[in-house]
Amino acid sequence: MNQRRHHFMKHRLYLLILLFAVLSQACTNRKVSQSTGWNYNDPNYGGFEVAKVKEPKVGPGLVAIEGGTFLMGATNEDFLFEWNNIPRRVTVSSFFMDETEVSNLDYLEYIYWLNRVYGDDYPQVIQQALPDTLVWRDRLSYNEPLVELYFRHPAYHDYPVVGVSWVQANEYANWRTDRVNELMLIKAGILDYDPDQKNADNFNTEAYLAGQYEGLVRKGKADLDPSGSGIRTVRFEDGILLPKYRLPTEAEWEYAALGLVGNTKSGRIVERRVYPWNGDGLRTDHKRYMGSFVANFKPGSGDYMGVASNLNDGAAIPAPVGSYWPNDYGLYNMAGNVAEWVLDVYRPLSFEDMSDYNPFRGNVFENKKRDPDGSIAQKDSLGRLQYVEITPEEAANRKNYRRGYAINYRDGDYASTIQPDWVELSEDPNSTFKMYDYGNTSLISDKSRVYKGGSWNDRAYFLSPGTRRFLNEDEASSSIGFRCAMNKVGSSLSSNRKK
Repeated sequence: MNQRRHHFMKHRLYLLILLFAVLSQACTNRKVSQSTGWNYNDPNYGGFEVAKVKEPKVGPGLVAIEGGTFLMGATNEDFLFEWNNIPRRVTVSSFFMDETEVSNLDYLEYIYWLNRVYGDDYPQVIQQALPDTLVWRDRLSYNEPLVELYFRHPAYHDYPVVGVSWVQANEYANWRTDRVNELMLIKAGILDYDPDQKNADNFNTEAYLAGQYEGLVRKGKADLDPSGSGIRTVRFEDGILLPKYRLPTEAEWEYAALGLVGNTKSGRIVERRVYPWNGDGLRTDHKRYMGSFVANFKPGSGDYMGVASNLNDGAAIPAPVGSYWPNDYGLYNMAGNVAEWVLDVYRPLSFEDMSDYNPFRGNVFENKKRDPDGSIAQKDSLGRLQYVEITPEEAANRKNYRRGYAINYRDGDYASTIQPDWVELSEDPNSTFKMYDYGNTSLISDKSRVYKGGSWNDRAYFLSPGTRRFLNEDEASSSIGFRCAMNKVGSSLSSNRKK
């Protein structure tokens, strides 16, 4: 009887959630304002436009990750004794994440576009974006061929790009956002493709929304404002443009890597995971691939791929991005192959400091730069809008933050030290000098960024999604790549659940 009642209540809860979603959509799709009685989308009634609510399109390469609560942190013994990932319960909202790591081919497309648009007048932009192929060099190893071959040879097109710093990865994500949104407008018939984009005259999502890029208008967007021109540019409120591609936060990456959706029953997680799969084994029992490793890593000293005629993971260096088995979210290589950059600034005590909802350290709150008359400042020579950090004066009356720079809030800023000589030693309230004396007592600074997951060059310990490491944001490695994420707007439920 109790079991029947449990299933009835569970079914009832799902019906209520579905009913709420349907009613919410119905309310938003009204043709008449509930507040004023005026018609929506009617030029005879003022022309206030309300976009029809629908499930937003999924950006290219992305997989939906339905969020939830999980135990973030270590799931195996901390043999390094760093104590920087003690388990704590957090909630991650729903989001999207790349199915695979960003490949060499993806990044070559990016370099090609930069060359075409900026190459003549701003060659330094291309130089700053190129991967550091010298990361393959080893003073006691013959890796020199990889310096020339790994990034550019067609045989490596589907392999993960490496030698990319955290800064470069973020620039790639920004570029990807603009190319995807440009194509959205072209497919919607708003714009025509413009092959002559050069320097500042290129499609940038923010510049377009700010009215600082027009492009080749095809049919534009109908303007229902009775005093308008009849045609206008697309607004973000129209629901055509996608949110930004970006690096995932550490919490998002770890949550997606564990894929605990496969271990959930009746609203509870029935088994934690050490790796992105169940159990603590690293080999498959599939009859066709019996004994093969399920990830690309280094099982022992000098063993990168096993013995000839019976290779274990089959890859001495990174393998193609779609290799091995995906986890329960359908994500490939969330353990092994290459470790991956995430958005967060590294702090060893993050588990004590951060919020339990979408935890993240690394915020710098900014506003778009404005002219003296209050309008958005003109875009820069590369076609991008400019940003300025929020000043303490602007945040003086706020209760949720007091300054724009929140990277070392409660862990490195003035308020987190009890040293009386702080101001004498550092006039910068954002300095981490007293907490982390970079280069003398610590290698941690405000530029230390977290990377997650093991790589082809790591032992099994680092394959656990809970492990944490860091590297300066302007440095790169032959074992670190990245993948992108995107915020999910609207309902937290996946489209399958809603259907």
